Amino acid sequence: MEQQDFRSRVRGCLLGGAVGDALGAGIEFQSLEEIRSRHGEEGVTDYVPAYGRRGAVTDDTQMTLFTVDGLIRAHVRRDTGAWHPPTDVHAAYLRWAATQRDWGPDERRATDGWLAREEWLYARRAPGNACLTGLADERMGTLESPKNPGSKGCGTVMRSAPFGLLVGWEPQLVFQLAVECAAQTHGHPTGVLSAGAFAVIVHGVVRGETIDAGVRHALALLATRPDHEETSEALQHALEAVRRGTPGPELVQSLGEGWTAEEALAMGVYCALVAEDVRHGLLLAVNHGGDSDSTGSICGNLLGALHGETALPPSWIAELEGRATLLQLADDFSMEMTQGPALHAPGSSAGSAAWLARYPRA
Repeated sequence: MEQQDFRSRVRGCLLGGAVGDALGAGIEFQSLEEIRSRHGEEGVTDYVPAYGRRGAVTDDTQMTLFTVDGLIRAHVRRDTGAWHPPTDVHAAYLRWAATQRDWGPDERRATDGWLAREEWLYARRAPGNACLTGLADERMGTLESPKNPGSKGCGTVMRSAPFGLLVGWEPQLVFQLAVECAAQTHGHPTGVLSAGAFAVIVHGVVRGETIDAGVRHALALLATRPDHEETSEALQHALEAVRRGTPGPELVQSLGEGWTAEEALAMGVYCALVAEDVRHGLLLAVNHGGDSDSTGSICGNLLGALHGETALPPSWIAELEGRATLLQLADDFSMEMTQGPALHAPGSSAGSAAWLARYPRA
């Protein structure tokens, strides 16, 4: 894959997810009737104020950013022979959890890296309870001993697109990493498997597959796992809904409300599959009476990965909270995945010290 194409898809995936998140943030807890009464028959067609501003993002984007941070840190640590990405992602999620408790970045250690020192991330944006309790202490949940074993909230899916950006990995390894990291906060099989399925769909799209092909690849991997039926059926319903007529809120709501992992996955995937363009897909993904920011985020991750950053509506990018951070992290991820050894391998240039200050090995 051309480096510029990869960079555009990474940027598109992260920015698209954040735009979908921000479009849904102001209507997340409203019914479809409430949305239409406040914003007209078409529902929202642009950002509406949330958390005191237009274009505000939620915990979905916050956690996605820390997923990326954890993956970069894991890649940087490969030079040392310490290679266990779930541990690095977990450490990144603990840094996110601190942003939900602390007033600001003043107390951060140098080893926390640059993302944890971004002031704007210190804001509570309706984080999921399982994410907060799963990260309330330092024990890392695993597939054998997960945190919150009964929980299958959508908090696993909405943060898992970055695993799919590991284009040099085989799909089954992307799937495995996503489910292992999902178990750090949610233990229900549907919660973890939905995260794995989403990562594989993103992975296929970034590597040049259609969304439909990515879904079918995910279904094949799901079929090898115990307790996959709920997740597989949700994705099958998304594929079937594509053939059920003109897309609209009623068809989206026939797939669920999005509060659980498999429903959010199915709704976001469906909207991406039927999208005429990015704008159409994202507005379809948020105008329903459920978890609008999460379904918008999932759809946006997919459409951005599919079409690249230039397909995203410029006016939405311009008003997006944290845009500079998102772009910096996307570009750093692309650099690390394509130029990593030159950045920090033993004997690399003086610039490696600056890179390791941003992404410490500790």
